[in-house]
Amino acid sequence: MEEPDTAGGLTEAEQVELTVAAVAPGGHCVARVDGQVVFVRHALPGERVLAEVTEVHRAFVRADAVRVLEAAPDRVEPPCPYARPGRCGGCDLQHVAPEAQLRWKTSVVREQLIRLGGLDEAGCDALDVRVEALPGGPLGWRSRVRYAVDAAGRAGLLKHRSHEVVPVDRCLIAHPAIQELPVLTSHSTSWPDADAVEAVASTGGDVTVTASTAGRTRLVSGPERVQERAGGREWILPAGSFWQVHPAAADTLVDAVLELTAPQPGERAWDLYGGAGLFAAALADRVGETGRVTLVEAAGDGVAAARENLRDLAQVEVVAARVETALNRRRITGPVDVVVLDPPRSGAGARVVRDLVATGPRAVAYVACDPAAFARDLRVFTDLGWRLAALRGYDLFPMTQHVELVGLLLPS
Repeated sequence: MEEPDTAGGLTEAEQVELTVAAVAPGGHCVARVDGQVVFVRHALPGERVLAEVTEVHRAFVRADAVRVLEAAPDRVEPPCPYARPGRCGGCDLQHVAPEAQLRWKTSVVREQLIRLGGLDEAGCDALDVRVEALPGGPLGWRSRVRYAVDAAGRAGLLKHRSHEVVPVDRCLIAHPAIQELPVLTSHSTSWPDADAVEAVASTGGDVTVTASTAGRTRLVSGPERVQERAGGREWILPAGSFWQVHPAAADTLVDAVLELTAPQPGERAWDLYGGAGLFAAALADRVGETGRVTLVEAAGDGVAAARENLRDLAQVEVVAARVETALNRRRITGPVDVVVLDPPRSGAGARVVRDLVATGPRAVAYVACDPAAFARDLRVFTDLGWRLAALRGYDLFPMTQHVELVGLLLPS
């Protein structure tokens, strides 16, 4: 029989006093017990806490700070009663003051750029690496919320790194229109036949609820298609399609991409992993009728949404393909001037970066939702003779550990 993992003698559910050090990716801080690395949630750098071990691995352990013995100045009382150890895992940083959350995320971005991206402290300083807040407060921003349903038919949110459902009566980061819906635990609301319930509050004012069972989705209330407003356009999408969850996110990202790349009339541009075409529409406006924009998207609903919403833009072509396939099999070919690269959380990967660089664009705007993936791809760009010329960080997901980046990559 395989021996259970042990790390520094610590065991699961054991409680230990420790002093917390620097922040780490994933909403954790780092501590050490007898030289053993401990990743601690619900803590802040400099704090002395009583931590309860939640997972034991050979190289590290995970733990929750269940009692604060010496608090850091940036600690605040979490506004949500479910943002506690052993409860909802959706918000990582509710115990951190809003301004300190920005510093926390900035520290994580810098650490990933240095450790994985090949930059040094001076390079990060030269780029003025920092994470900026979006308009609005840290609560009431999330316009798309997916609730899990437990065996009793109660909707709720999952514990951290768990499939266990925590029934909740309100999610405070949800959009106010979603908070008002009769979706969550009450005497009259249950979902005995559903695995999940999703609520959407669009920037166009639509509010929709759907329920999913064994991969099949049914409409509960509201329109099947919702209206979003961004980039000076109106977008019509199926309620379940991907769209940025912060109401200010789409415009913020479009503005950053256009400012960094400065597309010119008559240029050729690519929007890779283009979804419904948010960046393609903005690029088309700048390159004009004499330019050309190619959008590449693999998901069927994204392709359909792009073709519908961009049908008035004759200079836009929508290619239904995986980006790596489109590049490798020459479904799209250069020359190209400007590229917007907006890959999934796992990043674009070395193959896509190499094939993209070979087409010779003058500028690439890389939109990233994971600093580590961005940093890994940055290393590939750098090895191919490119440089990170500018970087913007945005807090599109307040109260959570997530951060969005827009990087400008240029050939050296």
